[in-house]
Amino acid sequence: MMSIVTEIKPLVAKALNSLYEDIPGVKGFNESDLTISPTKPEFEGDYTLVLFSFVKQLKKSPELLGNEIGEVLVNTNPQLFKTFNVIKGFLNLVIADDYWIGFLQSNYADPQFGSKPANGQKVMVEYSSPNTNKPLHLGHLRNNFLGWSVAEILKTCGYEVIKSCMVNDRGIHICKSMIAWQLFANGATPQSTHTKGDHLVGEYYVKFNDEYKRQIEELMTAGKSKDVAEKEAPIMKGTQQMLLDWEAGKPEVIELWKKMNGWVYEGFDTTYKRIGSDFNIMYYESDTYLLGKKSVEEGLEKGVFVKKEDGSVWADLTGEGLDEKLVLRKDGTSVYMTQDLGLAQQKYEQFHYDQSIYVIGDEQNYHMKALKLILKKMNKPYADGVYHLSYGMVELPSGRMKSREGTVVDADELIDEMVTIAAKHTEESGKIKDFNTEELKELYEIIGLGALKFFLMRVDPKKRMVFNPEESVDFHGFTGPFVQYTHARIKSILRKQVAVGSRQSAVETGHALSVQGNRQSAPDSYRDRSLLKLEKDLIISLEQYPTIIEQACMEHNPSVIAIYIFNLAKSFNTFYTEHSVMNAESEEKKQFRLKLSEMTANVIASGMHMLGIKVPERM
Repeated sequence: MMSIVTEIKPLVAKALNSLYEDIPGVKGFNESDLTISPTKPEFEGDYTLVLFSFVKQLKKSPELLGNEIGEVLVNTNPQLFKTFNVIKGFLNLVIADDYWIGFLQSNYADPQFGSKPANGQKVMVEYSSPNTNKPLHLGHLRNNFLGWSVAEILKTCGYEVIKSCMVNDRGIHICKSMIAWQLFANGATPQSTHTKGDHLVGEYYVKFNDEYKRQIEELMTAGKSKDVAEKEAPIMKGTQQMLLDWEAGKPEVIELWKKMNGWVYEGFDTTYKRIGSDFNIMYYESDTYLLGKKSVEEGLEKGVFVKKEDGSVWADLTGEGLDEKLVLRKDGTSVYMTQDLGLAQQKYEQFHYDQSIYVIGDEQNYHMKALKLILKKMNKPYADGVYHLSYGMVELPSGRMKSREGTVVDADELIDEMVTIAAKHTEESGKIKDFNTEELKELYEIIGLGALKFFLMRVDPKKRMVFNPEESVDFHGFTGPFVQYTHARIKSILRKQVAVGSRQSAVETGHALSVQGNRQSAPDSYRDRSLLKLEKDLIISLEQYPTIIEQACMEHNPSVIAIYIFNLAKSFNTFYTEHSVMNAESEEKKQFRLKLSEMTANVIASGMHMLGIKVPERM
């Protein structure tokens, strides 16, 4: 499937060569020499060729060049170019209406428009990366939504994608929840407390921090310095011993660990199903940290790592502009880098990927740079394929969240709040009389989750953002519900046409209906008609969809899709406000606008799917 720019470029190169190849010293022109982009709204035209790069070589003014090239293009390709104009070094080309009508005829009923065939490339996308000491929170939601969406965009662009999740199920932070549960829970379970398992364990992570602070203050009151108090607090010493006991395989510690992690996994599964996150493979740090220790041994043998006097192992990255990076603690316990080295090896051995994308917050930029450098130093064949999709933290109007202090926004509670807000806004609109109770429940869930996902993904991943629940459900703003409502509006128009078509077919024998959905074929005579401005604007937007997908894929950036889909929905609403579909000026015009509406709905549904957002048939 060619975009119009890829059709224009060879024609422009051919025109340049035919006009100027005989000029002494002028080399042939290639498509790579050309800059073509959509014409700015303030000028007449659809696509613009930048002329400045040819001025010096051809020794002609931009205006003369533009007129000469424009004349050749219009005269030799009347099926594509209608007319042109030249303004200050830019050749603005007006595409023939016939081209746009033909484009619509060819693509309006294709729900796969914009998709590419398989390209033979394999990509792993790792996202979510939860800790089993707390439930998923708002930050995890941005991570999950980004990871799932990037994977879906890559699939649409022809990549084979493996979605993976690394569960941080061991380590000092997990032991903190475990020891607090031992000290304070009195045997409490999710069943006995009627609490979701991940929430229950998260409560004891907060309790650990509260008790740790209390013990530090007690020791400082007794005359200890803060540093000493932090090290000698009994609860911290007990936690460190528990980690050593876990690594030694002490049965009662392993049993407690398995029990509490089991509670958390049940809670995670419930949340993942609700938000639509899924994975092809799950990895667990408790499995990969031992592989990581083997990688550390390999690095020591190769001289990539250095063991210090206290027994800790480090990678010296000062020559690469970083500093020393710890890869194994002095007591032999692993750190995040240990398991990351092991996991990278395991992933490659299993899948032989071309690229491995890590969806990890920007506070880990240094860590990910260090991981890639270490893998390169170890001459790993997969080092160059490591890609960090770094994203900014999500903050609230009140500021940053902190798990250990219990100030995070819980994912489950936030989703419930979003559904409640969606219900309130929908009921205020007064358009729910045709829905039964179950349908309304499903609709509120679709709108609430759609609002949440769209709001978190409409921002470039690299940017930090502030989340505002009320703003995200505005039916008239830059939001998911606005796009969802536009889709439902179009579907309502198409249903009316099906109903009209059905009535007509009952009384008009031999009436020609298209195969799909009782759509009527537009007579070919319409291809000679001209387009109104808003019709053409909408078709031009639709034609750009494959290019938008490609950009989002190359940049690993779902916000490119979100912004495009929102603008497309806006364009449709502007068009629909000005021009009737069902009561168009003629039957030909009606059929044309129905096709235009259908393609818009298909593209909205396709783009929203890549964001993980459902679009209702009615709202």
